[in-house]
Amino acid sequence: MALRRFIAVLLGLAALAAPAHALDYRTLSDAAPVYDAPSAKSKPLFVVLAGTPVELVVSLEGWSKVRDNRGDLVWVERKFLAEKRNVIVRAERAQVRAAAEDKATLVFEAERDVVLELLEAVPGGWAKVRHRDGQSGFLKAPQVWGL
Repeated sequence: MALRRFIAVLLGLAALAAPAHALDYRTLSDAAPVYDAPSAKSKPLFVVLAGTPVELVVSLEGWSKVRDNRGDLVWVERKFLAEKRNVIVRAERAQVRAAAEDKATLVFEAERDVVLELLEAVPGGWAKVRHRDGQSGFLKAPQVWGL
């Protein structure tokens, strides 16, 4: 009986520290310092700008380990992570079109590292996005990171 309780406790602890679902993305709601460990007493590394998309890797007691579009892993206080989804352009120039098709009218082009608001993932490998100036349209999913 004690062994069962011990195993149940271990499984419960493992569930608390388990990684987030694969490809679970968030956006930083405000500019936030990131750290090398899950503590404000650990070494601060740099500040991440508000609106930056990150991949949620694991969450622990008010902290989240996140991966940025370059692959860096850092810790950030969970309070800075929003459910809102942004993506970041990884192509040299992403073509945003009026419809989710290659021959649709070009609405605008976004250069590498431009952050766009994700409005929805569209079947067929497209994403509907909006630029901060209000323009919106569709681009091919491989042109951005954060989907």
